[in-house]
Amino acid sequence: MFNLEKFITDSVTFRPVSMFAPDIEANKEKLTQEIKGKKVCVIGGAGSIGSSFIKAVLRFEPKSVVVVDLNENGLAELVRDVRSTQGLYVPDEFRCYTLNFADPIFERIFREEKGFDIVANFSAHKHVRSEKDRYSVQALIENNDIKAKKLMDLLTVYPPKHFFCVSTDKAANPVNIMGASKRIMEDLVMAYNKYFKVTTARFANVAFSNGSLPDGWIHRLQKKQPLAAPSDVKRYFVSPEESGQICMLACILGNGGEVFFPKLGEDQMLTFSVICDDFVKSEGFAKKECINDAEAKQYAAKMGFDSDTYPVVYFKSDTTGEKAYEEFYVPGEKIDMQRFQALGVVEQTTRHDMQEVDCFFKKLEAVFEKEDFTKAQVVDAIKEFIPNFEHEEKGKNLDQKM
Repeated sequence: MFNLEKFITDSVTFRPVSMFAPDIEANKEKLTQEIKGKKVCVIGGAGSIGSSFIKAVLRFEPKSVVVVDLNENGLAELVRDVRSTQGLYVPDEFRCYTLNFADPIFERIFREEKGFDIVANFSAHKHVRSEKDRYSVQALIENNDIKAKKLMDLLTVYPPKHFFCVSTDKAANPVNIMGASKRIMEDLVMAYNKYFKVTTARFANVAFSNGSLPDGWIHRLQKKQPLAAPSDVKRYFVSPEESGQICMLACILGNGGEVFFPKLGEDQMLTFSVICDDFVKSEGFAKKECINDAEAKQYAAKMGFDSDTYPVVYFKSDTTGEKAYEEFYVPGEKIDMQRFQALGVVEQTTRHDMQEVDCFFKKLEAVFEKEDFTKAQVVDAIKEFIPNFEHEEKGKNLDQKM
């Protein structure tokens, strides 16, 4: 039987124990003090990172946990997972709601609860493939930025002691609209730091997270379909468990305005094709490398269930928004690499103030109100706000690839 956790340990992160275990142990007293007996609200809690954050927080025995997500099936699995995990504390009040955090229903819950001690927002368009055309671009900016602002305004009514919103490594020197939207989100939420403590985290790919390319290989294998992967894109990886721990540490231990990131060296970067090689081998196959999608699909269709080879297609990246390398911070940001063993902290960076954020949002909404607005107009508006936004339109997106 394929053991995903073991595969991630052996072939992706090469870490038998979480890289953040020493930092959690060293700060156990503070984490317990800030979480035990407290009210927690997690938005987007059914996703890979949100659910891992919940499991990390539950070990410190909060009084209550309210989870909000649009993914009803994901919420059902979250409940089954936490209630089936040996030794994991689940409070009597563990409530999941299938709804949008920008809905009036969420506002009603928030006001009746009179707020929460800890609020963490994981609701986001997180894939580069979210950028296709003007409609998809509008949707991801609406979710990552415009709705996030509505949430921040609501939180000022009953300010939390700790607020965390997940970012991405792609927010540092962004080259795609998803990354740019996350950089905008950082400036947006940090503008509210004067009302309550705000922290965020930029981190790497979460190995086999929901909807990721490696996660897709598991589904392709179940359907006897070929596997595809870029051979030239190198990425940092953390395990699902580590992803939740980064966020918990940033949320609870960070000072207002700080951005956390994992200390990972360039020697720890991997290409997806290398991981795919090991994945095929772990499933008991030798790879059959095909020259294109058509050959791979044809091979898979004729393949018997007793085959000892499996078709793969490796390709050079040629779609809009793919970044050849990853970075967690940029020149000019004040970095602390000493405070934690496995985490670096961006202590200070250049931010737009609330007035500038409001002005930018008005410009964006004015663009979206035009019936014939274009993706290029959105890019131009973002470049005014993020001068180092280097967007290259290649006319091809990930939905056009296998």
